[in-house]
Formats: sequence, structure tokens, C-alpha cells
Amino acid sequence: METTILLYLFVAFLVSTAIAFFQYFYKNKDQRKVNILLFSLKLISLFLLFVLFINPKITTKTTKNKKPVLAVAIDNSLSIKHFKETEKAKKIVEEFKKSKALNSKFEVNYFAFDEDIKTLDSLSFDKNQTNISQAIQSINNLYENDLGAIIMLTDGNQTIGNDYEFIASKQSIYPIALGDTTAYNDIKIARLNVNKYSYIKNKFPVEVMLYYEGKEKVTTKFSIYRNEKNIYSEKIYFTPQNNTKTIRVNLISLKEGIGYYKAVVGEISKEKNTKNNYKNFSVEVIDEQLKIGIVSSINHPDLGALKKAIEVNKQRKVEILDLSKKNNYKNDYQLLILYQPNNKFKNLFEWLNAEKLNYMIVSGAQTDWGFLNKQQSFFTKNTIQKLERYGGGYNDRFLTFQQKNIGFNGLPPLQDKFGEITAKGVFQPLLFQKISGILTKQPLLATFEENNQKITALFGEGIWRWRASLFRKENTFEEFDAFIGNIVQYLSTNKKRARLEVEGENLYPANSVVNISAFYLDKNYQFDNRASLQLTLTNKATKSIKRLPMSLVGNSYQVSIESLAPGNYSYQVSVANQQLKVYGRFKITDYEVEEQFVNGNNKKLKALGERTKGKLFYPSQVVGLKEKLIADRSFYTTQKEIKTTQNLIDWEWILLFIATLLATEWFIRKYYGKI
Repeated sequence: METTILLYLFVAFLVSTAIAFFQYFYKNKDQRKVNILLFSLKLISLFLLFVLFINPKITTKTTKNKKPVLAVAIDNSLSIKHFKETEKAKKIVEEFKKSKALNSKFEVNYFAFDEDIKTLDSLSFDKNQTNISQAIQSINNLYENDLGAIIMLTDGNQTIGNDYEFIASKQSIYPIALGDTTAYNDIKIARLNVNKYSYIKNKFPVEVMLYYEGKEKVTTKFSIYRNEKNIYSEKIYFTPQNNTKTIRVNLISLKEGIGYYKAVVGEISKEKNTKNNYKNFSVEVIDEQLKIGIVSSINHPDLGALKKAIEVNKQRKVEILDLSKKNNYKNDYQLLILYQPNNKFKNLFEWLNAEKLNYMIVSGAQTDWGFLNKQQSFFTKNTIQKLERYGGGYNDRFLTFQQKNIGFNGLPPLQDKFGEITAKGVFQPLLFQKISGILTKQPLLATFEENNQKITALFGEGIWRWRASLFRKENTFEEFDAFIGNIVQYLSTNKKRARLEVEGENLYPANSVVNISAFYLDKNYQFDNRASLQLTLTNKATKSIKRLPMSLVGNSYQVSIESLAPGNYSYQVSVANQQLKVYGRFKITDYEVEEQFVNGNNKKLKALGERTKGKLFYPSQVVGLKEKLIADRSFYTTQKEIKTTQNLIDWEWILLFIATLLATEWFIRKYYGKI
């Protein structure tokens, strides 16, 4: 306790004593012994009252020893089982757990990783993807301020994620290389690129990258099959020096719907692993294309961001239109995006309003709001000549179309003129405005409907920053592009939204989890979270049927299906007590992503160890690794002083005690006639 507090308490005691003495003894002719009791009650109650105001605290100091952290991360993917290294991996983990010296020096924590990473519970070695870079990054984030090292038991073969060889790690990494280190002859399809969509009777490109590993010249054949029928073949040659080849083929879309294809490279002599000699892919063939025009009288980065996002879907073609030039809006485009309208848009608005066509408006600093308020009947905005920055707040009750929250709350603010928006007719905000971090009920992005005409309005410029921000966060543009794609999809059709919509992929690798989601609206087109949805799944080959209930997750119904055998499947999603049904299909291939590797990638693991000031070890060298870590003086226990401050008194009980003392004093004085 501080000296100042002790001094305050001493003064409080003196003042309490003086007041009590003055009341009961100073110039008091009544010298009965009861005065001593009253004096004591007054002294204690006053002193405790002063103590409440002083509120003394006591500070304690404790010293805590912090061991360096040793994170042991084990690859739990199917490739470890493929290399028959599961028992070896488990044995190494047990060796670390039993090492008293290692556990004495380090705080040892165990993790299992595949496409994600989690605290080790058990090892199954049955996961279908490996993301080594994410595992390293997650451990670094978890022990950001701790001294330590990372041991990784893995074959070094990564199927998803960033290249881990060049990842920055604050902790030294010591890989233990699992898998076969023997070099075998192998030829494989390293990568296959194809667009998801094509147009009927059009050609679509397929790019296949082949890789050969061996010491001899080899000749084989590359083929592509559609529905088990050969549609392309080519002889290919490899040497140890020229061991890569890229094949580009243009195939023809003959029939509308989903087409399943298989790319195959022929087996070569002495090849151990042939599971990486083929890859399946699918292409959805459609019979029309949507042409979209972005109309603007100014240049802005938003225009390019919108164009790129929309054209990710190959069904859509975008052109940026300059109002100063003559454009044939009536015949060339099925949808228009009006960027920061001004009086130059007058003829365009007259045509859109006359034809009751759908469109999108994006406003901003150069929007002429006086003009825009007169040209459409969906909303008005009373503005002043002041610019405001608007953040976005996601509306989880938005029902116009399915749009998940992609982190809108954390995206950079947009800019527009300040003013109040008044909506007319039926509208639904997807995003609300946030001003200086405060959420309002004003729309930032909303849909409007009136007389079978639909529009979407984004009240702010700078959406290109959203695309860049999401890319920095996710390392992909997919979420932003899908968000813009949903808006375009909504505006590109005048059909009333279906009450039951289903989403799912067309093609899954073997042992994948099949996720299917459904969105259901009641007869008033409001989301119904009380419905009972069921998925009926049929294996087309065996005719076996599974019926699975769909669970409510947020604003959709979802089901996850595991352990499906390779083959073709059809499914039906239905709603109990309703005639609503939606049908779909998908294919499970026999391609195992984790079985495409012939041996462990020791070269990358060695480079990873050296870059992070660690070192590559093999299972036979585990004892040496333990000895190195135990002897390494750069890993040491640190001491941390922890100060804890706590109140010396419990004010509730003290207050109750003071009240009791004062009440007792009052009754005694009353009894002896002093009141």
C-alpha cells in the first residue's frame, strides 16, 4: 500500500476521533459510562465512512516463468496414409510427449492440420486437402509474442494455399520429412485450366500442364474424354531436360447443360503412381450471353472494377460506354449500369422509363442529384454541397436475393454527397450507411421494385477499394466478384424470384464433403425459418436413395454429405406440405487430390527450414532434433512480473456495517434520552 494512502487513513482516524470526542466528552457534564460506548460507535462509523471515500487498494507483485513454446504440427491428410507413414508419425509424436527434458524446457503444444489447423485430439489421416502455409501462419499468429519453434511432421506436399517455401515465420521451423524419398519415373497432370461456362456450338479452351520426372526419354499419349468417349488425342514426348509440356485444346460445346470431361496422360514404364495421370473437369453449356453496358461521363477506377467483377462469369460481356459518343443502347445491351448520372443521361433515362427496363445506379461526388431526383421515381436524396464518407452495415434480413456477409462492416468507406434518402415504393436495403462508425437506417445499397421494374442503387463511389481490400484479406477476388454477380443476376431477369432456390457444385473429388444449400420463401415472399426441407439423394448407378433433413443456418437451409462413393448423383430438394421441388445433379470423381504425389517434397521442406533458421530432419533423426532443441541456448525461459491491484475493502459490507453502527448509536441515545 502506498505511503500516501496510509497517511490519509491516519488523518481520517484522527478526524473521526476528534468529532466523536467533541460530541460525547468535550464540555459534556453527563459522564455516564454509556458515553464511552457511543463514542466508540461514532468513531468507528466515521472512520469507516472516510475509508469508503479513500478506497484503499493493495498491489501485489508475482513473478511468472514463461517457457519457450514448441508447436508440433502433424499433417493429418490422406497423403500420409498413401505413403504408409501413419504409424511412423504417431510414434514420433509419442516420442516428443515422453521426452522429459524436452517438456521441461518447452511448453509443448500439439496441432493437426489439413486444409485447416486445430489442436490435436486424434489423428485420422483421411483429410482431402493440405494447406501448410496456413498452418504456419496460424501458429505464428497464436504465439506472436512468444519465443519458440515449430516442428512440422509432413510430406511437404501442399494442395491448396500460398507457397509455403517463402513464408515469413517468426519462429524457427524444423520440418520432419515423411513420405518416400526414392525417385521414381512419373508423369502427371500438374494443372488443368478451363472456364466453368461455354456457349452452345462455341469453342472453349482447355489448357493442360504436364510434368515428367525421370532419367529416360519417354513417349506416351494425351487424351480427353467426354462421357467416356474420346474426343481428342495427341502423342507427346519427354526427356529429362525437356520435362514439361503445355497442351492447349479448343473443344466444341454441342449440348446445353453440364458436360463431364476427363483428361488422361498415358502410363509410362516403371511408373509407381498412376493416380495423378488423369483429372476430371466439367463445363456448363448455356445458350445465351448477357451483354452489359456501364454508362459514364467521367473516368473512374470503379468502372474497371465493375467490369472485371462482372466478366468473371463468362456468360457476361461488359462494355464501358462514353456518353459523348453515339451508342445503340436499345439493341446492344440487356442491362445498363448508370455511373454518377448527370444531365447528359436525360435521353437514356427517358428510354429506360418508357420501356420499364431494369438498371443500376451508382452515385458519388460528381452525381447531379437535382437531375437524378427528377428522372426516376424510386427514391430522392436532398443533398448539400458537402461530401461524406459512408461505411457499410450488413442487413441480415435482406431477402431480395441470397447474399452472405463478406465482411461489409470492415470495408473502406464510400463517398457521396451528404443528404437524406427518401425511398418510394417497395425497397430493401442490403447495406445500411455508417457515418463515423455509427450505424444509421439510411440505405447504402438497396433494391427497388415498382410496376415490374427493378433497380439497384449504390449510394457512394469508391467500390474499387472494396475489391482491393477483400483481395488483401482473402488473396482472391472471388467474394467481391460473386457479390457484384448477384446484383447483376437479380437485375438481368424480370422473372419473379422462385420461392425455392438451391445451390451446389457440379463436380467433387473423391471423399469430399458435398455441401448443398437452399433458400425458401413463403407465399408472401418472406424468408420462412419454420419450414421443413428435405434432400433426397439418388446414386444413378446403384439406385440407392438417401433422405436427409436440411438444417437452418442463418438465412438458408443446408446439408453436408460425407463418404459418398464415386459416381453420378441426382437430388431433389422439397418442402414439407408444399408442392415446391428443385432438382439438381453432381458427380463424385475417383480422383484423390492427396494421392497424386509420388514422394515427399523434401526440397521445399529443406528450403523452408533454412529460410526460417531451422533445419530439415528425417524420422530416423528425431533423437538428434530433440537433443538440438534441448541444447539450443536461444530457447530460454523468461520471467514476467505481474502486478495485481485489488480493493482492500468490500464497500457493500462496509456500508451495511456503518448503517448498523449508526442505527445502534441512535437507539442508545434515544433510550437514554439524549435525543
